[in-house]
Amino acid sequence: MLNQVEELASKALDELAKVTNVNELEAWRIRYLGRKGNLTQILRSLATVSLDKRREVGARANELKNSLDTAFNEKKAELESGSILISGRETLDVTLPGQQISLGRLHPTTQILEEICDIFVSMGFQVVEGPEVEWDYYNFEALNMPADHPARDMFATLWVDFKDKTGDRPMLLRTHTSPVQIRVMEKTPPPIRIIAPGRVYRYEATDATHEWMFYQIEGLAVDKNITLADLKGTLFEFARRLFGEDRKCRFRCDYFPFVEPGVEVAIDCLVCRGAGCRLCGNSGWIEILGAGMVHPEVLRRLGIDPQIYSGFAFGMGVERIPILRYGIDDIRLFYSNDLRFLKQF
Repeated sequence: MLNQVEELASKALDELAKVTNVNELEAWRIRYLGRKGNLTQILRSLATVSLDKRREVGARANELKNSLDTAFNEKKAELESGSILISGRETLDVTLPGQQISLGRLHPTTQILEEICDIFVSMGFQVVEGPEVEWDYYNFEALNMPADHPARDMFATLWVDFKDKTGDRPMLLRTHTSPVQIRVMEKTPPPIRIIAPGRVYRYEATDATHEWMFYQIEGLAVDKNITLADLKGTLFEFARRLFGEDRKCRFRCDYFPFVEPGVEVAIDCLVCRGAGCRLCGNSGWIEILGAGMVHPEVLRRLGIDPQIYSGFAFGMGVERIPILRYGIDDIRLFYSNDLRFLKQF
């Protein structure tokens, strides 16, 4: 019987050392000190032991009971104070906040895209989207670029091996988001004021300044009496909000087949403030987008009378904005999935 008490003492203390929460501790108390616990059963069986042995075993059992009660109270106090003994040496305070989990964040392209959209939405533009796999008609023909038009060479196109039943409507991965403007004008009578963000695709080799997939955002406004002055005012306000209150803008003639006249919009260099540096090629200006007045033929093709309505359109590469703002020297960094780069934004 005495050996049984000693074995119980060793087993009880070993199990108590492994207890890590109050639920486990209460289960341990019931198992060893409860009314039907192991130690209680030993005390009740002393009547079966001879008188000589009964005193020795009883004394040891009562001593063990007191010892286990003390150990139980100490363990309970330890758990309630939030401390757990680890490996018999270190103490862990479980009430302290845990290690902070690193949360994900928006991609830098998405951040800039949302910032641009917010600016134009505040000016009354509506955000619309369209399919990335597009018909040749919407991507080229409706934008004043028929099949034999030389301007098609400006776009390195990724064609899709699919044609409709007539065989004369080839499909492609859209080369710009201008098809969204055509789809809107096709179904919505003026006045129209929209921006169209999204991915576009070009069949070209990648390098520090070119990617085969990137983001564009294009805008369109069609209404009565819209002039080039409205376009200039809108884009100047956009540049001022995105790049700073003191921003200067320059408009120069350029060619795009779906606008007439077409303009190139540039801002004074963010680094040299127009004095000339490596970033701006010593010109003092950095191009940010292309724009112009919607070509009358584009309006006429969609059933909008160019004698009554006019409009302006503009478009820009979204990645170009953070490249200019943060001095990023390689567009491939945006889609290389390098966390060292992405965590900076």
